[in-house]
Amino acid sequence: MKNNLFYRIITSLLFIPALVYIAREGNIPFLILIEFGILLSSYEFFTILEIKGLNPHKILGIIAAVLLGLNAYFASYFFTLATLTILFILLSIPELTRTDPDRAIYHISTTFFGVIYTGWLFSHLILLREFPVHKGGDYSLGLSYAMLPFVIAWTGDTFAFVIGSKLGRHKLLKRVSPSKSWEGTIGGGLASIAALFVMRTFYAQYLTVFDTIVLGILGYSSAVVGDLIESLLKRDAKLKDVSSSIPGHGGVLDRFDSILFTAPLVYYYLQLFVL
Repeated sequence: MKNNLFYRIITSLLFIPALVYIAREGNIPFLILIEFGILLSSYEFFTILEIKGLNPHKILGIIAAVLLGLNAYFASYFFTLATLTILFILLSIPELTRTDPDRAIYHISTTFFGVIYTGWLFSHLILLREFPVHKGGDYSLGLSYAMLPFVIAWTGDTFAFVIGSKLGRHKLLKRVSPSKSWEGTIGGGLASIAALFVMRTFYAQYLTVFDTIVLGILGYSSAVVGDLIESLLKRDAKLKDVSSSIPGHGGVLDRFDSILFTAPLVYYYLQLFVL
């Protein structure tokens, strides 16, 4: 347990400054970072399906997920729609060649779900970083846009763990994640709002007080849902961690599960109500 905590701390101390530095640079370096995350997370997801005894179209799914990240960088609606359409067709045709048609629906739908879950959701971090390019404005502001999901989700996760460990009495959803409590979740949500107010003071003046509170509540709620969804997938496959690619944290999905749901929420909120 102590070794695991040590690895978690060391990994965080190394990764977070690197993340901020690369996000500040933006452009191709940030695209490569997120594409690497999409690549690993999609591989992890399809591995879960294989552990469950399914036979997803792994290579095709990973390629499509990575393409969605590239499409997000160029903000190409045409190629995004084309990628999803072609993917669906290409997923359907190989099923005709299987000698055993059993579970064809599973193979197609789970592969498609994996592409959306990893490639599409992850791509919103790229959309956030490149927001000034496609929306207009100072490119340096893209750093704060891209950091919002991390500030919300990771601050909330950290405080939820600490508060839940000390004060947690009422389970949030025991059958999915026995360790999560209502006390920890509420504490994490309040911490997320406080962190956003700090960020608003120094880096995100475009947020009003109302935006900060609403984005904190909705953002952390989506982070909790993302965390629970990934826990549900692991429980279904009888896994503790998806992989060991990040020392002390498990796999990419274990570390970014909450980000996958928070990033789209932040992107659409900024798009509709702020910028």
